Amino acid sequence: MIDHDETIRLIKLAQSGDENAKNILIKENTPLVKCVIKHYKMKGIEYEDLFQLGCVGFAKAINKFDASFNVKFSTYAVPMILGEVKRYLRDEGYIKVSRSTKHQANEIKKFIEQYVNEFSHSPSLDLIASKFNMDVQDVVFTLDATKLPLSIYENVDNEENTSLVEKITNDDENIDLTLEKITLKNLIGKLPPKERKIIILRYFKDRTQMEIAKELGVSQVQVSRIENKILKDLKSSFL
Repeated sequence: MIDHDETIRLIKLAQSGDENAKNILIKENTPLVKCVIKHYKMKGIEYEDLFQLGCVGFAKAINKFDASFNVKFSTYAVPMILGEVKRYLRDEGYIKVSRSTKHQANEIKKFIEQYVNEFSHSPSLDLIASKFNMDVQDVVFTLDATKLPLSIYENVDNEENTSLVEKITNDDENIDLTLEKITLKNLIGKLPPKERKIIILRYFKDRTQMEIAKELGVSQVQVSRIENKILKDLKSSFL
């Protein structure tokens, strides 16, 4: 891949209308686009369509990027690519489900409801498969294909008023982090040591501003001012 200085040069050319520069940027960053869209394979969208969406998002990143953002272009581009794919999924439907699959799913749901009413428990997958002359895996797919996706920001705990994303832990290093988390990690990693330490202590170690100020040998007001500035900068990187 091309280095940072060459990337910035090509971005400036592309923003001035140089289509060749834009095409070079897209070609050289194809691995990045593919890295993002791979998280959306098997969602009912053709891979080529996903790739085109990713390229559209990447092109938007080129048009909107400003070197004064003080972040690597790739870091800025990831949320733009991700946003384009998510926008399509939101507008067009998360999964394209055929009419026959929808009909089959409705029939299975009717059978399950009648069975529960009669026997007071749900039928096994084997029983459903036998009833509809299907393989068990096809039963699972048919029922799952018609489910609405659960937003990770949806409230899942009324008492604590917390969303699903807040319930996700990072104890297992093998968890496949969301792209948003990867981007956030990159941004935090680029902070100056003092600012990075404040954010880690404040939001990952659950320390108070007073405790952090004492450890760093500064006032609580200074910690608060630095924290607010960092949060403002991080938030702008996701807009």
